[in-house]
Amino acid sequence: MRTYYRYRGGEPAPGALIIRFYHSGDQIRGYIRKVADPSEDDTIFPGEEMEPEEAFRMAENKNRGPDKPPIFVELSEGVNWNPAWGRLM
Repeated sequence: MRTYYRYRGGEPAPGALIIRFYHSGDQIRGYIRKVADPSEDDTIFPGEEMEPEEAFRMAENKNRGPDKPPIFVELSEGVNWNPAWGRLM
């Protein structure tokens, strides 16, 4: 079971990934943001909305390497965590 961390505001270290989930009609969609150095703009992948499973898979693929920072999750108003996605700390 994968572990994700609740995004509580502020900025995690540069390189961290934040998946933001929100309602789009009656479905939950998400996008991924990579935190940049404070002197640069964050990167958003991709500009289109993704289903949760696709967003997690893409974040895991982008988070490879020896310095894997945690993946954070931001839930917009009315979006509840689904335990099937993993563990949210």
